[in-house]
Amino acid sequence: MDWYRIVLETIDMRSFSNLWFWIALAVTWSTASHWVLGVPFDMVARARRNGGQAAQDLEDLVRINTNRLLFIADETGVWAIALGSAVLSAMAVSGFVYGVELTQALFLLAFPMSLVALMSVATAARIQRNALSGAPLWKTLGRHRFWTQVTGMISIFITALWGMFQNMSFTALGG
Repeated sequence: MDWYRIVLETIDMRSFSNLWFWIALAVTWSTASHWVLGVPFDMVARARRNGGQAAQDLEDLVRINTNRLLFIADETGVWAIALGSAVLSAMAVSGFVYGVELTQALFLLAFPMSLVALMSVATAARIQRNALSGAPLWKTLGRHRFWTQVTGMISIFITALWGMFQNMSFTALGG
């Protein structure tokens, strides 16, 4: 067997027919919904169930991560939004106007994640502004996780529909 052909079959550039893309999509959304503001969600459940030191650890970790996230947003906010918008626009144009399937797939992965990033900054600001702790903090983290999961479900649904459309419109003769 030709080694070059094996590598090209393994790393298929047709993203929507590639198993690796779908695995990456699932892992991305699973990770995004498990790590709420950089805090593993099982810590929220443990704090809710046990209280005490588990609740204090959660509050400390949330405080550290919200301070870090808001510092980054304050320092690089305008530039990050400008650069992110430019990259997303370039991916959208090259993918959906010029038909590059790889950038379509990357856009369908990156755009909803950018929405989750904006939601994270807003949630971190709300937590810091209101100095949340205890049950209100757990509720806020749970709400953020819920909306992250809703965004992920909608994203996966749209990506699956677009991927099926792409796979059904592709023919072996190059059409």
